[in-house]
Amino acid sequence: MPSRYRDELNSRGDGQLIITIDAVDRCLCIYPLPEWELIEAKLRELPSLREEARRLQRLLIGNAVDLEMDGSGRVVVPPRLREYARLDKRAMLVGQLNKFQLWNEDDWNAISDADLAAIKQPGGLPEELRDLIL
Repeated sequence: MPSRYRDELNSRGDGQLIITIDAVDRCLCIYPLPEWELIEAKLRELPSLREEARRLQRLLIGNAVDLEMDGSGRVVVPPRLREYARLDKRAMLVGQLNKFQLWNEDDWNAISDADLAAIKQPGGLPEELRDLIL
């Protein structure tokens, strides 16, 4: 973890993190423990008889792994999750408000370029979101 985030991660969750797959993109999501507990609560509230809810619960909860930062802010990503996200020597850690995403660098560059191109298209950004751009 970059040094600029370590103090906050340590103060918010004693450096305890949860890593799981992203159910939409081929990357990993890393949550501080308090944020993950909010996700778990939301998943727990989903109707258990709906297949879509069970599928999402299986993917997120079933792939969740506890991580703990060492004194240098390093974490060990389990091999199964590294394989899922195609992580090799070059990876991108991207802040996403309440979590981080961990991407294969090539995948991140491709999706970042595609997102930028899509937003620039006419109608690519709904009117209600245009006020959010700084």
